[in-house]
Amino acid sequence: MDSAISDPHNGSAEAGGPTNGTTRPPSTPEGIALAYGSLLLMALLPIFFGALRSVRCARGKNASDMPETITSRDAARFPIIASCTLLGLYLFFKVYFPNKSYTGSVLKTWKTQKSKKGKTAAIQNPTTRDSHSFPSEIFSQEYINLLLSMYFFVLGILALSHTISPFMNKFFPASFPNRQYQLLFTQGSGENKEEIVNYEFDTKDLVCLGLSSIVGVWYLLRKHWIANNLFGLAFSLNGVELLHLNNVSTGCILLGGLFIYDVFWVFGTNVMVTVAKSFEAPIKLVFPQDLLEKGLEADNFAMLGLGDIVIPGIFIALLLRFDISLKKNTHTYFYTSFAAYIFGLGLTIFIMHIFKHAQPALLYLVPACIGFPVLVALAKGEVTEMFSYEESNPKDPAAVTESKEGTEASASKGLEKKEK
Repeated sequence: MDSAISDPHNGSAEAGGPTNGTTRPPSTPEGIALAYGSLLLMALLPIFFGALRSVRCARGKNASDMPETITSRDAARFPIIASCTLLGLYLFFKVYFPNKSYTGSVLKTWKTQKSKKGKTAAIQNPTTRDSHSFPSEIFSQEYINLLLSMYFFVLGILALSHTISPFMNKFFPASFPNRQYQLLFTQGSGENKEEIVNYEFDTKDLVCLGLSSIVGVWYLLRKHWIANNLFGLAFSLNGVELLHLNNVSTGCILLGGLFIYDVFWVFGTNVMVTVAKSFEAPIKLVFPQDLLEKGLEADNFAMLGLGDIVIPGIFIALLLRFDISLKKNTHTYFYTSFAAYIFGLGLTIFIMHIFKHAQPALLYLVPACIGFPVLVALAKGEVTEMFSYEESNPKDPAAVTESKEGTEASASKGLEKKEK
């Protein structure tokens, strides 16, 4: 998980541009302010709308939109799994790709160049024929990034299609011929048949999929930062919408564990920043600080990892659902945690700008997003209600059975009251 915010200005190599000793011209104050403000706004959008959609998702009955519930056991294991994955990616890039000049020329061992007389001569690149050339040819960084690009190309199209579908439905006329489809994969036969995939969609969804494919092709061919951000925003919104914490205690465990994870891998090592720069995938939001000078072709980027959006976002969405469960027609805890996120991310950007160093955003976001709502709960005397709030897993058969039994029991009580 990429969960650090970086400030690659004033000649830093983190911008993804020249790394051969050349330095960039310093970014203007206006460009820096525009980049920071845009990153903050882009982080807020998927949290706000994802939280609202998580409420409808929790109430929905469509199997394709069922949320994935995170338990306390999942939350405790997540930082360990994330650390192993991050370290594995770091070692992989370091072992096979010790420097970009080496990896960029692995598949170009023999070059041709024209001599001063106009003749063509073949020369061998001495940096590519050594004892490490064979594994590098197999695991060339170009091949790895191509594989990742194809993977995120498919995931990005699906995520973006799911994101824009509710908005696009408002633009279809009533006379639009909308047909229903179902994608069903089963395993076994007879009584032993079980569903593997059961996805329902319609013609409107196919139109959204086609529009999302245009963005996907754009990203695949150009790797443009706008296409990257569209996919990143879609991933973030889907994560906040579809990943549900089962209670506040689980949220505290998850955020607390990732707090330590983020601080260690950003401050203790250069692992996270290195992976974020080497990993060509829409796992971060970026915005150019030289946009005012170079326009859409700008390349001096500040970046924010999607982990800094999704992890606090699913906790904020949980507090919104808790607000609704109180049935007081107020969203106190949601707005408090949302304001806390703005404060935490703003503080992160401020500290990063002052010290000119990548910051672990969760270092500031976790205390704010947990502390502010807990203080409000203490002031209102609702701490017990907050930590006793529980959400069941809609995919758990036991939970479904329990829910059905509860519904039947309430229905029977209603009939008894009518008979009396």
